Amino acid sequence: MSKQPLKRHKALIPLSHDHHHGLLLCWKIRMGFSKKIELNRIKRYVDWFYENHIKPHFELEEQHIFPILGNHDELVKKAIAQHKSLIKLFTDNEDVEESLKAIEKELSLHIRFEERFLFSEIQRVATEKQLASLYKSHKEKEFIENTSDEFWL
Repeated sequence: MSKQPLKRHKALIPLSHDHHHGLLLCWKIRMGFSKKIELNRIKRYVDWFYENHIKPHFELEEQHIFPILGNHDELVKKAIAQHKSLIKLFTDNEDVEESLKAIEKELSLHIRFEERFLFSEIQRVATEKQLASLYKSHKEKEFIENTSDEFWL
């Protein structure tokens, strides 16, 4: 029996697209390690991605999506704890190699958790009014890639 792909409400699709780009970041980090790319090159890209994509995405989720379930919900608590852990990893400049490895692993797990569990629950319980408000708060923007150093190619 094959698993059916999850059908997302249009209000959550832009966030799922953000998640896709996050998974591509994980792939780029893996490619950087497999090609033995200088760590500072990978870190520069990861820092750019964090500032331009991760931070705004986390803020949007915490301000507009998580309140649908409430801060006392176990899924929301887990997602917020993962956000905090990831922020620490993204901003760690002490052990760059270990931080990058942890980002690759934890970000992937976090995205899969949100897609499979948190977003599914939000979609299940949210009212049409809440989803319409969410849709208005996050119009999908074209993803702009940083092509100054495509170390993963």
